[in-house]
Amino acid sequence: MSQSTNHLLMIRPVNFGFNAQTAESNAFQIQQADQLTVQHKALREFDGFVAILRQNGVDVTVIEDTPEPHTPDSIFPNNWVSFHDTGDVILYPMQAGNRRLERREDIISRLEENFKATHLVDLSRFEAKNQFLEGTGSMVLDRENKIAYACLSPRTDAEVLKAFCDYSGYKSITFDAFDQNGKAIYHTNVSMCIGSAFAVICLDSITHAAEKETLIQSLKITDKQIIDITFEQMNQFAGNMLEVKNADGETLIVMSQTAHGSLTEEQKDTLSQFGKLVYADINTIETNGGGSARCMMAEVHLEVV
Repeated sequence: MSQSTNHLLMIRPVNFGFNAQTAESNAFQIQQADQLTVQHKALREFDGFVAILRQNGVDVTVIEDTPEPHTPDSIFPNNWVSFHDTGDVILYPMQAGNRRLERREDIISRLEENFKATHLVDLSRFEAKNQFLEGTGSMVLDRENKIAYACLSPRTDAEVLKAFCDYSGYKSITFDAFDQNGKAIYHTNVSMCIGSAFAVICLDSITHAAEKETLIQSLKITDKQIIDITFEQMNQFAGNMLEVKNADGETLIVMSQTAHGSLTEEQKDTLSQFGKLVYADINTIETNGGGSARCMMAEVHLEVV
């Protein structure tokens, strides 16, 4: 089982913008300009990001969003679906009503033209109990060691996490994480990224000493070099990276230009030992959507047909 893949799913936005339904729990969202301007800029950033990934040898399946129903956050597909090398496609329960509309069967059908999906697992039933687990936003997966790291929050429920782990054979390591203002961090992948041999994490966000120690020990046992980032770097999405492979099997570490600019030279040098740093300007998407590069990429670990 590999930590990273060469195949990504990305959703091209048609009506991207600030989502009032998610803003309460997402401290990273800031409303900018008018909707039309934001969509225009986001589209340009999205296309630029896809072009950079493809230039670096990454296979990207781009699917257009639909004007109806209105899904302002559809650009972040990793929250509603994940794809596994077992052939499983897992759907997740989403907190915001308009984010539930992002789950589209036609997207999965499109992928099945090129990839082998054998089983659909639907966890969205937990929405009826107001319990949520927003995919690989809520969980940061160490796929090689089958560990799901998760900071518990209104969008990351322990019972749904247990259901995921019981089904998939993952072990969970949970903790509470807060930003510098004491607000719960809404998604684990804002503060943490796991690669094959490294982990980027804002350790200051974990205030409970025993939880922090358990996490650090797990990373050490699984041979991850820890790259600790500050609150300021986390706020610039330095935790929101993703390790991917290119067509030649080379490792890339993908992030936003904002995240890259926040890293120290020492951190860049350390990360560069594990892969080529690839980054794109997605500032409008980050500011209005409150998510960054990692959130825009759903890794497709399914077998190629």
